[in-house]
Amino acid sequence: MMKRVILTVFIGFLALLKVSALSLTDLSTTIDDIFEPFVDSNEGISSFRSLLIPSGGRAESLGGAFTGLSDDISFLNYNPAASSVLSNTQASVFHNSWIADSNMETLSATSRTGNMGLAAAISCFYVPFTEYDLFGSRASSGYYTESMAALNISYNFLAGYNFKGLALGTTLKTAFRGVPDYADDDTGEIISGSGLAQSSIALMADFGMLLRFNFAKFYASREPNIRIGVSAQNIGAAVTRFGQGMRLDDPLPSSLAVGASYKIIKPVTITAEFKQPFVLKPGAGYQMFQAGAGVEVKVTDFFSALAGVQLKGANPKLSMGAEFEVNKIRINANYTLDFTTSFNPLNRISVAAKFIMGDKGRGDLEKRIDELYNQGVYYFSQGDYASAIVVWEEVLELDKRFDPAILGIRSANHMLEMFQKIRDSMFLE
Repeated sequence: MMKRVILTVFIGFLALLKVSALSLTDLSTTIDDIFEPFVDSNEGISSFRSLLIPSGGRAESLGGAFTGLSDDISFLNYNPAASSVLSNTQASVFHNSWIADSNMETLSATSRTGNMGLAAAISCFYVPFTEYDLFGSRASSGYYTESMAALNISYNFLAGYNFKGLALGTTLKTAFRGVPDYADDDTGEIISGSGLAQSSIALMADFGMLLRFNFAKFYASREPNIRIGVSAQNIGAAVTRFGQGMRLDDPLPSSLAVGASYKIIKPVTITAEFKQPFVLKPGAGYQMFQAGAGVEVKVTDFFSALAGVQLKGANPKLSMGAEFEVNKIRINANYTLDFTTSFNPLNRISVAAKFIMGDKGRGDLEKRIDELYNQGVYYFSQGDYASAIVVWEEVLELDKRFDPAILGIRSANHMLEMFQKIRDSMFLE
């Protein structure tokens, strides 16, 4: 019954996003005046701007403050180290309705074996293109596109029970900008290959680090409540001007980001992020920083509410979203109010469907380890230290870095040594 109620609320939320049409010109003008000092005079000096468009869904609901959280497949846009610490194998479909009839579509998948994670994604940003001649007749049409393919690998080093490890990862990416052919101004004839001459191929890489630990934790859980992440995005270059001598003069929108998340109590998580964009080009000017923050409230095991705010130059963005899971399918819908201009604030909607495909037996393994450890605790409480050591050694065969079993064996050996000394002292030479 509760799931039906929550599902009804979620569907109502989707309907609200669909029909929402805000007229906030006066408010937007006021906001524009407030944030005028943050105007970035160097905005737009890089190419492949679609690399800055989020896939949508959960990460966008949190104001883009995801580098230090990265707890689902959205990590591919934020922190490549996270594939090695995700609980489940996931596949996802993202749709982000952007501006001016443009859209972003993304397919991605990730899986983890032990402490190694792998992931892959393809995405396509597209916007309709129509060319008109001097008489207003349509000369050509097509789509301007920017497509991207990515392969990710990461590893969580020194992962244990108390120290959760240091995850490091990288994502190798290639992107292609497709420009449709256009017409000659004089003859009106389509110039074959004219679009290709303006197209481009980019090669780049992302690098990331994710550290997880417990601090100021007021609830019981194996999952750490603090996450800190650092990432470098879009480090590379683009090749342009096909057929006219290839040139590396098309800089990419690179950035450095640091983020953190804190689970205050089990249902509530807050996130924050600071990002510094830059361009790998001699003489490129300073670019304005970006910042974001978000909060997630897990209402039930299958429903969460999310909200976030992001400042990117002089353009503040407010977002809210909802996430609902049923039959191992997790659906997220997000609404973003983007004050891109003072004249027409933009209402954007993104939707994501994530398919949860199991944890490769990690949950069952943890359950078995807990059972054996508790059995050892029982033997220890009964004074049967030798049996406790045997059971805890079996635990270490399953997980060699299970710290409670390591400490338990040390304590049991200490007790056996102490009793041996007592027995030895009872005999006089």
